[in-house]
Amino acid sequence: MEKKVKKIQQLAHPIFRVPKTFGQKAADWITKWAGSWIFIMCFFIIIALWMATNVYAWINQWDPYPFILLNLVLSCLAAIQAPVILMSQNREAQIDRLKSEYDYRINRKAEREIQEIKKQLNKIENKISTRK
Repeated sequence: MEKKVKKIQQLAHPIFRVPKTFGQKAADWITKWAGSWIFIMCFFIIIALWMATNVYAWINQWDPYPFILLNLVLSCLAAIQAPVILMSQNREAQIDRLKSEYDYRINRKAEREIQEIKKQLNKIENKISTRK
């Protein structure tokens, strides 16, 4: 995603050269990190260690078997992570909309130019046919 955004921002049209705010950069980084296999594997390891430590340590457990504290931590993480990922996706959707609008304008311009060329060709064809 990051490479795609950079490519789009490097296009000649100034509409794609909008600098990112700190929040947008942070949302993109968190989305990139939270969507990686490294994050998923680290997350599974941390959860497994949390549960193993609490199951093994029968005395002085800080989070006994139903792991209510772990559930609270996971819920808080999901509550924060989801909006950040949505912000990043919204930004990507905005860039896609801008790109499609830019493509549409280019296509319209090309269509007008083709119509002008057709008119000129018709004029040339008419002049040639009248000379015969």
